[in-house]
Amino acid sequence: MRRTPTVSDGRAVLALLHTSPLHVPVFDALRDEDHPGLELAHLVHEDLLTRARADGPDAVAGDVRAVLDQAVAGGAVAVLCTCSSIGGVAEAAAEEVGVPVLRVDRPMAAAAVVAGPRVVVVATSESTFGPTVTLVEEEARRSGLPADVRRLFVDGAWALFQTGDTEGYVRAVAEAVDAVPGDSADAIVLAQASMTPARLLTTTAVPVLSSPRPGLAAAAAAVSGGARAGYAGEKSRADTPTGWRTQ
Repeated sequence: MRRTPTVSDGRAVLALLHTSPLHVPVFDALRDEDHPGLELAHLVHEDLLTRARADGPDAVAGDVRAVLDQAVAGGAVAVLCTCSSIGGVAEAAAEEVGVPVLRVDRPMAAAAVVAGPRVVVVATSESTFGPTVTLVEEEARRSGLPADVRRLFVDGAWALFQTGDTEGYVRAVAEAVDAVPGDSADAIVLAQASMTPARLLTTTAVPVLSSPRPGLAAAAAAVSGGARAGYAGEKSRADTPTGWRTQ
């Protein structure tokens, strides 16, 4: 079994801050597919999401900063936060830690507002709505585009994820997405990285956007000093990394 690099190895270029260990193989697979040679260091802190869900993202800002400092001290030249709930507080610490800190969902949000003003944000965790809706509205202002953002909560799905029923979790998300009337939305945003596999199960004609692939592309560009990567948002098998397992 391939050993997952850590920041302390001194070999890592891009550090990833996760709040679920399930994201590690996903981003490793995406790296292998899209960015071979890019070295990753995975920092998993499940407690950050637990506390952010209970007390709000600002309650964990200090601990997020400590994790970022740890990554930089270990040699990371950029950090990607893969958790939408704490992505904002991570991104806000970039100037203080001295390296680019990116939130995985920003490229997705930028693509959503380009698709059209009617954006539906789908989430399985209530704590994700605030940061994601704010981000979409921020990207709309940045681009000078209108945005009418609506929320869709997939009730009960998060409990499935927590108990390891990823197949049921993904199916519940896909069913919720397909229930959105096609003439009522220009883009549907999957607010959490864990929701990505649902894209392949949906039948809606509305573009369904997810964050892992474009987010990693943006982080890889930051590592290499390139411009932030874009994302067309089309639904295709290539947009779901092979690391996802739904059965």
